[in-house]
Amino acid sequence: METRRITVLSAGLGVPSSSRLLADQLAAAAKGRLEREGYAVTVDVVELRDLAVDIANNFVTGYAGPRLADVIAGVEASEGLIAVTPVFSASYSGLFKSFIDVLDPKSLEGKAVLLGATGGTDRHQMVLDYAMRPLFSYLRTRTAATGVFAGPQDWGTAGDGGSPLSSRIERAAGELAALLQGPQPGRRQEPAASLPFEQLLAGISGGH
Repeated sequence: METRRITVLSAGLGVPSSSRLLADQLAAAAKGRLEREGYAVTVDVVELRDLAVDIANNFVTGYAGPRLADVIAGVEASEGLIAVTPVFSASYSGLFKSFIDVLDPKSLEGKAVLLGATGGTDRHQMVLDYAMRPLFSYLRTRTAATGVFAGPQDWGTAGDGGSPLSSRIERAAGELAALLQGPQPGRRQEPAASLPFEQLLAGISGGH
């Protein structure tokens, strides 16, 4: 059984956080879709607020501390990302962008990405297409066509499978799952096994 690793990035600042709530629902839906297709799925959730000091220190020193380095390595090892940010001043949060900036830009190339955002009014939903999508296009990711925005009015019926938010989550999760099926661009291949010299020689001799 093939395994797919998904890293979930939540840039919410509160506890609890609507960004984390949306991220968890997106991750659960994507995991379910992939498991139904026969994949084993590992989901790692990263709360970026817990790394705020480490990220700031990385900018000042140019060095990622152990905890931040582990998260960066996890992102690089993942086939897929679910990235969710609250909206501030009509764009992604500074914490979210700061974390993206400490990554090696080439490390995200070819990864499957699902975008999500939360805000206090539906007027912020355009952040998905006018801020987040251009950022991840620049990083050359394979981004799901459907991004998911959740406002205050969405949470009252979020548990209803027929609610607009649930429908958007399922559609986006299906698109991410489709991107994660089959060979993955840039995925490291297992090194070829080296055969003993005697076995190689026997194979050559058997060909004559």
